[in-house]
Amino acid sequence: MASSFSRSSLFFLVGAVIFFFLLNTSLAEIRSTEIRSDSRSTIPFDEFGFTQSGRLNLTITRISFSNSKPQLHLSQLGFYLCTRDSWAQVVQQLQDGDIQCPLRSQHIKPVFNFNHLKPDHNPTLHSFEVSDASVKVSDANLFTLLFSNCVPDLEVSMDVHSVMYNFNPKTGQLDFLSAGKTCLPLVYFLFFLAYLAMAAVWVYTLYNNRLTAYKIHFFMLSVVILKALNLLCEAEDKSYIKRTGAAHGWDVLFYLFSFLKGITLFTLIVLIGTGWSFLKPYLQDKEKKVLIIVIPLQVVANVAQVAIDETGPFGHNSDTWKKVFLLVDILCCCAVLFPIVWSIKNLREAAKVDGKAAVNLMKLTLFRQYYIIVISYIYFTRVVVYALETITSYKFQWTGPVAAELATLAFYLFTGYNFRPKVQNPYFAIDDEEEEAAAEQLKLEDEFEL
Repeated sequence: MASSFSRSSLFFLVGAVIFFFLLNTSLAEIRSTEIRSDSRSTIPFDEFGFTQSGRLNLTITRISFSNSKPQLHLSQLGFYLCTRDSWAQVVQQLQDGDIQCPLRSQHIKPVFNFNHLKPDHNPTLHSFEVSDASVKVSDANLFTLLFSNCVPDLEVSMDVHSVMYNFNPKTGQLDFLSAGKTCLPLVYFLFFLAYLAMAAVWVYTLYNNRLTAYKIHFFMLSVVILKALNLLCEAEDKSYIKRTGAAHGWDVLFYLFSFLKGITLFTLIVLIGTGWSFLKPYLQDKEKKVLIIVIPLQVVANVAQVAIDETGPFGHNSDTWKKVFLLVDILCCCAVLFPIVWSIKNLREAAKVDGKAAVNLMKLTLFRQYYIIVISYIYFTRVVVYALETITSYKFQWTGPVAAELATLAFYLFTGYNFRPKVQNPYFAIDDEEEEAAAEQLKLEDEFEL
């Protein structure tokens, strides 16, 4: 690798690690949000899937108003819970003029109205003391916590601390994971065991075929190990959130291994796509440039993912970070396809020159299959999984992560099986009949393309 590539990789790696460890730990379903001089009429805070024994605890501190009118109608400000279907009905009522404020709708579940506020001892006008609210949620559904400000041109400042959880009457424990995600700790741990078994099988394969193992085979092992560690940290992260509502530092390890796993996986796809270690022991300049592009993009993608997770679905600049993540992820996926296309083109050209039709045909077929599998994997994990998460009920939010992990596991298995080290390499065990048949097939393919 070029020295510039090493320097740029080290720079982004160190920068990303520092970023991860400087983050405040994620509060998950226990979330603290600061609102400063905000005049929005509706502010969404968080979503949570409640069972029939759910509860919301809300604490509001440092409440103050600015640019207010002489007589402030506090009853026009307040917090409430609302489902997606109910919100559509509220919007329809506002459009029809039936109500002037969402707080007046019968389709919401009130949590706290500001007319219950009591002024504190601070002489500053419109400053109020701490207020607490606790609401039982007996309707099993996916609720969003919202705040409505129906006073025009009124800027609100406050600190909001929300705690959402479900009570399990069988165990007597609190569950801080949303109803559709409560099984995720077990799911991620089972996938961790699957990758651990895969790593053990791969070590056994490398040992038995150590004379024909290339450097890239050991790199594959590191990718599998990082994926396993990533799943273990995610399982522990979700487990602690489930029991306590906070990750207790496991989220930092999860982000770190997620970052390393993402970079090594995309690097592996590029190296296999270029034929490095299988077809040639070096990388060309254009292939190095692909890696130089992919690694920084992966850094940006992971930073965006961390920002989305930490700020919540409705956090400040959350939409911007989501767009950045989507754009960078698409660019990464497109970039890793170019080396595979170049390898397919080079193999076709080599088949016409050196006469080793059968050997090149086998390599060409394998790289074509890998190209199709990579595209299918990217499409499934980026499009199909997103659609699945969108259309499924909140009770089945676990299906999206399970589908994504199953697709990833299948992709790892396909890659490992087709590019495993072999004592008798079929590339060099070609007889004359296979050579003639392969040459004829290449000829037919050329005529078909023409």
